[in-house]
Amino acid sequence: MKHLILGTAGHIDHGKTSLVKALTGIDTDRLKEEKARGITIELGFAHLDLPGGLSFGIVDVPGHERFVRAMVAGVGGMDLVMLTIAADEGIMPQTREHLDILRLLGVKAGLVALTKRDMVDPEWLGLVTEEVRDFVAGSFLEEAPIVPVSSRSGEGLEELKRELARLAETAAEKRHEGQFRLPVDRVFTVAGFGTVVTGTLLSGEIRVGDELELLPGGLEGKVRGIQAHGARQETGVAGQRLAVNLQGIDLDQVRRGEVVVPRDAFRPTRAVDARLDHLASAPHDLKHRATLRLHSATYEVPAQVILLDRDLLRPGESAHVQLRLKNPALLLAGDSYILRASSPAATVAGGVVLDPFPPRRRRRSDEALRLLNALENDEHQLTVALLISQGLLSGIRFDDILLRSGIPRKMLEAALATLLTSGEVVQMTREPRIYLAREAVETLKKGLVDELTAYLAAHPLKEGIAKEELKTRLPKRSDQRFFTPLLVALERDGLVIPDREIVKPAGPAARPNVATSGLESGMAAFIAEGGIEPPTVKAIMERFRCDEKQVRDNLALLARNGQVVRISADLFYGAVALDGLREKLVALLREKGEIIPPDFRERTGLSRKFLIPLLEHFDNEKVTIRVGDKRVLRRK
Repeated sequence: MKHLILGTAGHIDHGKTSLVKALTGIDTDRLKEEKARGITIELGFAHLDLPGGLSFGIVDVPGHERFVRAMVAGVGGMDLVMLTIAADEGIMPQTREHLDILRLLGVKAGLVALTKRDMVDPEWLGLVTEEVRDFVAGSFLEEAPIVPVSSRSGEGLEELKRELARLAETAAEKRHEGQFRLPVDRVFTVAGFGTVVTGTLLSGEIRVGDELELLPGGLEGKVRGIQAHGARQETGVAGQRLAVNLQGIDLDQVRRGEVVVPRDAFRPTRAVDARLDHLASAPHDLKHRATLRLHSATYEVPAQVILLDRDLLRPGESAHVQLRLKNPALLLAGDSYILRASSPAATVAGGVVLDPFPPRRRRRSDEALRLLNALENDEHQLTVALLISQGLLSGIRFDDILLRSGIPRKMLEAALATLLTSGEVVQMTREPRIYLAREAVETLKKGLVDELTAYLAAHPLKEGIAKEELKTRLPKRSDQRFFTPLLVALERDGLVIPDREIVKPAGPAARPNVATSGLESGMAAFIAEGGIEPPTVKAIMERFRCDEKQVRDNLALLARNGQVVRISADLFYGAVALDGLREKLVALLREKGEIIPPDFRERTGLSRKFLIPLLEHFDNEKVTIRVGDKRVLRRK
């Protein structure tokens, strides 16, 4: 079954509601006031099934100028429109405004129903048909069928159904993949069931039992039941008109304009970047910082128009803008909107959302305009590269790229794969996935090296900087989770050496030697005197009457200058003694093939206090390989 939404549009009293009733048998005027006054005030709904597996949800909109707000709420989910023009009156003011609204909100296809054909003679009908054809020229209805019809006599109804079926065959269905989104256009209560909302499902699928959220308010609930065209079902799909029974949400907590979405799937915004088309029929120039009313889907909100590349927009011109909303709203990339002036009430502009979560833009920014052009032209790879680059040192998450760009997930993954392969961007974390531009990574790497150099210049006795200390020196606007991959990259580049809990500069020329003072010389001599069983850190402290920090700082300097070798935290060897022990170990292994620790102790006379740390040191030096309790000589 192919599910499409068919909407009406047109001037008041041009027969929209009567035509829907003639097609479906359903009277969409349900309010007492509507029946008493004979005009549509609120949205009305009906359904029509045609042969060939076509199912239409029909949205009947008000035609009076005072109810344009309700009319716009009904346009949001339309796949096809039936523009009604009465043959006896022809084109009227709301006919023109409704066509402008349809075009601005992105309706792509439909037809013209020339109603009340039984009230005019054939000659007049021909003249009105020509007038209508001239009126829709240049719009999406330029080649659309114009079908004369009479709701009273039924004349033309079968032809109208045939044309609707023909249009439906080529109309694209809404996307069933992705998260569901149901803008609420009506709220009521049913005894024994509670709160029910209706709307057109714009995307995805909604199921009984789904956990949901109402945005922008943030109320949470659950799907208790679903109906489509009066019939219960377990699942609703994109393109259907649905009534959804909400569990856990009271009637007075819901209003038109909110959107039913999966819990934690979306978030509202207070500003969007967009393309804006200023209607040629608009009475005035649109000035920078003008405040208008934004309508999209079923909601409206005051919005300030920030012109990004000019100070005013003349009628008929288009531009990129930032719309700053007085109240939060759920707007996504690709959503259409219109802007209406309040006094006099009129539709003046509209367009499409390009970036629903932009930063606060600096006007006339080439960087911002490049991104908006890429978004508008569906240049996916360039869009992703620019979003990541404009994330600067903070980077950007995969989910944020998805939300801001509106690029389908598979296409986004493909664009990212290309950028990662080229090295233009770098993935810094696995979960959540955060990406940085190559230039930002280089900036952070250079910053860490500069911090290491500055630290060692300020602490000449230090061998390196503690990892945790260096980590805190990342820029505040960056993310400390980037530290480990940055350190790995710096080690791969041969710029630093991570050594246990410290980071040292790489290479013998990485930093100059510091002149050895009498204290360091004394310590070096004292260690050398100990031979194969040198003094511990505690013994050195007692000998030179120094505190532990002073001893360790001097030992670090001696190790960096190559005068002693660090074996463990408390054990440092003179180079001569260590070389002698290494030679004995290699000779022993060549003689026996494999040894256990007692074999080396028997050859050297070392106590266990020195024996085990030395063997582990030679393992780390890649002289030996430990296999169980035994050691063998590593082959070069």
